[in-house]
Amino acid sequence: MLTEHSRIDHALARIDARVKILSALVILAMILSYRGFAFPGLVTLICLILTFGMGVRLRVLLLRYSEPLFIAAVIIAVKLLFAGKDPMFSAQFMGIAINGYRDGFLEGLQIANRIVSAVSLIALLGFSTPFAEFIAGLSWFRVPKGFVEILMFAYRYIFVLFDDAQVIYQAQKNRLGYSTLRRGLSSFGTLAGSLTIKAFDHSQSTTVAMMQRGYDGTMPMLKHKPFRLHEVAMTMVLLICLGVLWKI
Repeated sequence: MLTEHSRIDHALARIDARVKILSALVILAMILSYRGFAFPGLVTLICLILTFGMGVRLRVLLLRYSEPLFIAAVIIAVKLLFAGKDPMFSAQFMGIAINGYRDGFLEGLQIANRIVSAVSLIALLGFSTPFAEFIAGLSWFRVPKGFVEILMFAYRYIFVLFDDAQVIYQAQKNRLGYSTLRRGLSSFGTLAGSLTIKAFDHSQSTTVAMMQRGYDGTMPMLKHKPFRLHEVAMTMVLLICLGVLWKI
């Protein structure tokens, strides 16, 4: 997950992964079903406070938010220009009439608010939960075994491919492969093709290595300890409080 950017001695990091996953799912359902701004905004604020309390740097957090914020901005623009009935503004651009709608803008803001809130929740879960414990928690919840195994292999080899990509990119850059736009696009295509071939090579090597070691389709997982009563009780209190706020 993202625990390499946070403090592992934080109280939230010591909570059972199963409790955190279940809590995140319940809160996520509240966020997606809430019609308004207050509850998702409150969840976002709480998640940001806890995230910064775990020692996560602002640069790392902004990097995690970059793609969701771009998607949210696109949704707001689309809703503003193409949805709604209450005119907000009207303009002409190169002979094309551009109209903005107030109700469409508000609807776009609501969707964007939910996106940011959901991303904040998932980011907090990632920063506070080691990947091995997260996978074991999914296995305990009877998530399909094939999905869990694919997730484990993807997490393992995404860093291998990232290192390969850096080596190829530096070699191309040293040979002025990105000196012009045309050469840059060509170099990027070569980079993407090389990574695709390397991904297939890694998958075949991994399959052969695991079969030779007696892999029969069963992936050993961590053994969970019994649930701790105080963690379950505190989580229930938190969910009840959030449920009351969600209902309001």
